Amino acid sequence: MSDTPNRQVTEFKVYDRRYVGAKETFAYLLNDFSNAFNIGQFTDRFIWDIVKIDFKTNALVSIFTGIWDVINDPIIAAIVDKTRTRWGKFRPYLVAFQIPMTLLGALYWFIPFFFPGTSGTYLPKLIYYFAFNVVNETAGTFTSIAKAGYMTTITPHPNDRTRLITLAELLTGYMGEDMPNYIMGVLLDLINNNVLKWKLKNVFLAMGLGTSIISSVFTLYFFLVSKERVMQSIEAPSVKQGLKAVINNYPVLLITISDFLGGFSVSGSSTNYFIDVLGSASLLTIANIPSGLNGSISYAFVKPIRERFSSKAIWVFEDLYTRFWYLLLFAIGSIGKNYQKPLLMAIMFGVQAWFDKWAFGIRKVVKAELYNEAMDYCEWKNGYRVEATIGVARNLITKLQNLFMNSAKNLILEGIGYKQGIAIGTQTDKTKWWLFALCTGIPQLTGILAVIPKFLYPLSGKLREQMYSELMQRRHELSEKITKENNEIKITVEV
Repeated sequence: MSDTPNRQVTEFKVYDRRYVGAKETFAYLLNDFSNAFNIGQFTDRFIWDIVKIDFKTNALVSIFTGIWDVINDPIIAAIVDKTRTRWGKFRPYLVAFQIPMTLLGALYWFIPFFFPGTSGTYLPKLIYYFAFNVVNETAGTFTSIAKAGYMTTITPHPNDRTRLITLAELLTGYMGEDMPNYIMGVLLDLINNNVLKWKLKNVFLAMGLGTSIISSVFTLYFFLVSKERVMQSIEAPSVKQGLKAVINNYPVLLITISDFLGGFSVSGSSTNYFIDVLGSASLLTIANIPSGLNGSISYAFVKPIRERFSSKAIWVFEDLYTRFWYLLLFAIGSIGKNYQKPLLMAIMFGVQAWFDKWAFGIRKVVKAELYNEAMDYCEWKNGYRVEATIGVARNLITKLQNLFMNSAKNLILEGIGYKQGIAIGTQTDKTKWWLFALCTGIPQLTGILAVIPKFLYPLSGKLREQMYSELMQRRHELSEKITKENNEIKITVEV
C-alpha cells in the first residue's frame, strides 16, 4: 500500500455519485423489506407447542446440521468465488435458487399436518425434521453466501452504499415489515385466551406460508432488476489466493473475533418471556410503540455522526450504550418479583427501547458498512475479491461456536425447568425468572468481551480515504482495459 497524493483523495470525492437509480433503489427497498417480513419471532413457539420437537432431539439436530454446514461452506464458497458469467458472479445462484427455496420452505409449515397429534419423540417426524434441516441448510448456503457477496457489489462507492442502507432501514419500517409479527402476537393472545377458537397450526400455516411467498416475490424482483457494479478480477482467484485474502484481512479478523466473543452470549427470547411470564405477546408490541418514532428519527443522525466520528468510535459506543440499558432493565426487574408484574415490566421494556432506539439508525448502518469495507479492503490489499471465501472463513469459527451454543440453548431451557405445551403463565417462578434474565441481563454479561476487538478497528480517517481513493482509480483503469479489449475483439470479428 503506497502513500496516496492529495490528487487521489480529491478524485475519490469527485467520484462520489449515485450509481443505483430510482428503479433499482425501489427494488433494494423491497428486498430489505422482505428480509424482515416473516413470523420468525414465533418460530420457537411453532417448534415447542405445535410441531412439538423434544428439546434434546432439537439439540442433536442442531449439532448434525451444524457440522454439515461447516463441511459444505468452504466447498460452496470456492464454487461461488470461481463463478464468472455474463450475468455476474452472484446473480445466477440468487435467481435460480429463489423459487425452489420458497417451495422447500413451505414444507416447514406443513410439519404439523403431516404428523398430527404426535409426541415430541415420534421417530418419523424427527427423521422428516432432520432431513428438512439438512436439505434446507445446503440450499440456503448457496443463497446466503451469494447474497452476502452480492450486496457488497451493487455500487462501487461507499457513500452510495450508505445511502441505500440508510434509506432501506428507515423506510421499510413504514412499509410494514414487522406487521406479520404484530398480527401473529395478537392472534396468539386471542387463541390462548379462548377468544378465538382457531387452530394454531392453521394460523401458523397461513401466516408463515403467506409471508414467505410475498418475501420471495420481492426478493426475486430485486435480483432481476439490480446488477453487480464492482468488477471482479478477470481471472478467478485460486484457492491459495482465497486463503491468503482471508489471512491478511485485518478488519475481517477483528469483526470475526468480536462475533466469536459475543457468540458466548447466552440468550432467550423477549417474546417468550412476555408470553410465558407476563401472559401476552401483544404487550411487548404495545411497550415498543412509543420508541418507534425514535428509531426513524435516529437515521437523521447517521450522516453527521459518520462524518464526525470514526467507525471504531461508533462501533464501540453503540455496543456499550446498548448493554447499559439492558443491564439497567435487568437490575430493576430482579428486585423482588418485579419481573412478574405486567404493567411495570411493560413500562420498563418501553423505557429501555425508547433510549436504545436513539442508536438504532447508526447501529444498522455501521454494522452493514463494516463488512462492506472489509470486502473492499481485500480488493485494495490483494487486487481481487473473494467475498464468498472470506464470508465463509469469517463464519466458520462462529458457526462451530453456534453449533454448541444452539444445542446448549435447548438444554438450558430444559435445565431451567421449562415445560413444553403447558398452559400460558403456569411455569414455575424459578423458570419465569430465568426467562426474564435470558432476554435482558445474561446476554449482555456473557457477551461483554465482544467489545474488546472493536477498539482495534483500523479503517478510519485517512487510511479509509486512501483505500477508496486508490480503489476508485484501479476500478476505472480496469473498466477502461475491459472496454478496450472488447472493442478490439469486436473489430477483429467484423474484419
